[in-house]
Amino acid sequence: PYRPHNRALSPKPSQPVPFLERAVSRPSLADRSAKKLWPSTQWCARQMSTFVGARARPACRANQGRTSVATPNAPIFEMVGVNKSFGPVHVLHDVDFRVYPGQVTALVGDNGAGKSTLIKCITGIYSTDTGTTSFEGKPVHINGPKGAAALGIEVVYQDLALCDNLDITQNMFLGRESKAVGLLDERTMERKARETLASLSVRTVKSVRTSVSSLSGGQRQTVAIAKAVLWNSKVVMLDEPTAALGVSQTRQVLDLVRRLADNGLGVVLISHNMNDVLEVADRVSAMYLGRVAADVSMDELRPADANETIARLGESQGKSEVKDQMRRRLVDLITSGRSGTIGLARQDV
Repeated sequence: PYRPHNRALSPKPSQPVPFLERAVSRPSLADRSAKKLWPSTQWCARQMSTFVGARARPACRANQGRTSVATPNAPIFEMVGVNKSFGPVHVLHDVDFRVYPGQVTALVGDNGAGKSTLIKCITGIYSTDTGTTSFEGKPVHINGPKGAAALGIEVVYQDLALCDNLDITQNMFLGRESKAVGLLDERTMERKARETLASLSVRTVKSVRTSVSSLSGGQRQTVAIAKAVLWNSKVVMLDEPTAALGVSQTRQVLDLVRRLADNGLGVVLISHNMNDVLEVADRVSAMYLGRVAADVSMDELRPADANETIARLGESQGKSEVKDQMRRRLVDLITSGRSGTIGLARQDV
């Protein structure tokens, strides 16, 4: 039955009124306008502008229109005082770890140093015993991988987690398929896949409908990284992205890692290859026996007499010598937890 907005216009009858009589007794348009039962013109204009603005927003695209409350000098992701134990085994000891937007942070360390445990704590696979976690300057508690993905944290594992029997588009949207009227929206998914690859300047993939089983190692790594950034992620962690790749494929992946940072993402590069670290990293976080031995910028690893060395040996040979010195300092941090004035206190080594 019809119920008017303003009950004062239609008092409740003492006896039931037939349906037809109730329908005839509805307020006229003049009554509605006089009693202001219609929404105001200003209210309709505001609602229409809001609707049009929402429709005008671009679809989910990687690295486009990204806004972040984190300032360039503030970390987008930060963990402070993190401890993690498995029974009597203390794996992480007061770990501080930070990721900055627009920078590549290399996480290095020997086997058993705690890198994998730290990554699993970041993604919510493991819960931390103590410590605080903040994202974009706000304290957060990550309950699991879905919670990390909701924040914008994505991980590309070493095994890539791709299905060989599916094509590129199906792999990129696996588990997050776009639907329209209860059916898969293939056209939208293809368009977003192409736009994501184009935003990363990927030109080695000819078609987004190419089966993953026919791709090379470098192309598979590219698809896995594109899958991670498809959902407007803000922090991307890459676990050994150049492992088992050839020279040209390694160059392709490293260029892609650099482009991710240039697009404003915080990138974490987990690698045992010091050449890759020196090639693309802006900062290095070196772990030693469950502790962070050093969290420094590449400029801090650079020798103090680097300019004199380049001037003495020439640009090409001098830069090579400086790079070798930085590599040795990284190796010292990884193997002994200290290199010169950088690293853990001597009583902790």
